[in-house]
Amino acid sequence: MPPPDPDPGSDAGPGLLVAVQDGTATVTISNPARRNAMTLGMWAALPRLLAPLAADPRVRTLVLTGAGETFCAGADINDLAAPRGARDTQEAAAAAEEALAAFPKPTLAVVRGFCVGGGCQLAVACDLRFAARGARFGVTPARLGIVYPAAATRRLTGLTGPSTAKHLLFSAELIDDERALRTGLVDELLAPDALERRVRDYTALLAARSQLTQAAAKEFAAGPPDAARLAYWAAQAGSSGDTAEGTAAFLERREPRFTWSPGAG
Repeated sequence: MPPPDPDPGSDAGPGLLVAVQDGTATVTISNPARRNAMTLGMWAALPRLLAPLAADPRVRTLVLTGAGETFCAGADINDLAAPRGARDTQEAAAAAEEALAAFPKPTLAVVRGFCVGGGCQLAVACDLRFAARGARFGVTPARLGIVYPAAATRRLTGLTGPSTAKHLLFSAELIDDERALRTGLVDELLAPDALERRVRDYTALLAARSQLTQAAAKEFAAGPPDAARLAYWAAQAGSSGDTAEGTAAFLERREPRFTWSPGAG
């Protein structure tokens, strides 16, 4: 049997909330006293939270957001100041980032307010980023003398290009919403009162599409597949029935009912 849905709004770890509704799992960073800064415990909890959501066939998309009017102010400075704090935090943050990037279904960061440091690291690890107007973004390790992780640097560079990535990393300056959109850090920029509706409509659209197409596209976009992975996806396409269902639905002028899900093959 698939794992049960987490109760809407239930605690899924220290400072993290998860709710599942209409095929979308929403993970909310909730540490309001610290502007949703990620503590060491929160970094460590995120991969454990994501694993059952990835395995649940009822979850078709994942949204990452922050409680209130801030996405995430980065890593909690109190953890960084502790003995071995910087190293432990960096290791846990890198593991959380990789777990989010490897999530086998479409992921969407929904950003309001500040998205800084480790918060930006998490947003960049998502497949797409929708932001409310007025959001601000920054990648700030240069303020603390921290070496930014190689994987996070490559992801940032892949989104924005080398020049913008270097500007963010070299200067630790915050950029506004329009520059984030122009440089590719943000995919859509919306009025605050329109953001929730757009996210709801967009995740519903993704949930109606073929997870086979989405999962293969996500893997191919991450890097060239080897022969074994190409053979795997060819076999999945041949056995899933999604192509036949999509074609039949198109000809019959109805919505398709795709059945393939990650882990089904």
